[in-house]
Amino acid sequence: MATRREQILAAAARRFAAHGFHGVSIDEIGSDLGITGPALYHHFPSKDAILAELLIGISQTLLDEGRRRVEEATSPADAVEQLIAWHIDFAVEHPDLIVIQARDLASLSSSDRNQVRILQRRYVAVWTDVIVAYTGTDRANGEVAAHAAFGLLNSTPHLVRLPAQRKRRVLREMGHGALAAVRASHPVP
Repeated sequence: MATRREQILAAAARRFAAHGFHGVSIDEIGSDLGITGPALYHHFPSKDAILAELLIGISQTLLDEGRRRVEEATSPADAVEQLIAWHIDFAVEHPDLIVIQARDLASLSSSDRNQVRILQRRYVAVWTDVIVAYTGTDRANGEVAAHAAFGLLNSTPHLVRLPAQRKRRVLREMGHGALAAVRASHPVP
């Protein structure tokens, strides 16, 4: 069962994704949980703190799980499979966070925004290392390929009509296809 903090974060994520951070009041988030808005202050000091925890938290989770999967991979091809599978799991299960990240990152304080950016750069570096090892391309191309893969995989908020399993299959095929194109142009010896 989710803790009250987790319930607040989930309700806020739904609201922020639907209406934008600035379009949501603390009272609306509380109402979704059957409590008053001010009751949320027992768990978070402000609405800004909720947004920060959402975006910093998911950035840290992406990085930690991405690193874990790469460490456990048996080959560069397996690492690619693990990263794609992990990112698809995240994207399919958390489309609201993708929307919030794209639209409301600028609403974070500069220190929180910097923390998210640092975590994101580290996550990109994990992908870049794997793409370089898998495709034989250089780091610059590997980083471009990582961002391109994220663009594909983060399209889930726009795929609302597809069932989750179909989304996963299409995204997996597209992710692998994009990296296969890089690999074909930079064959690994």
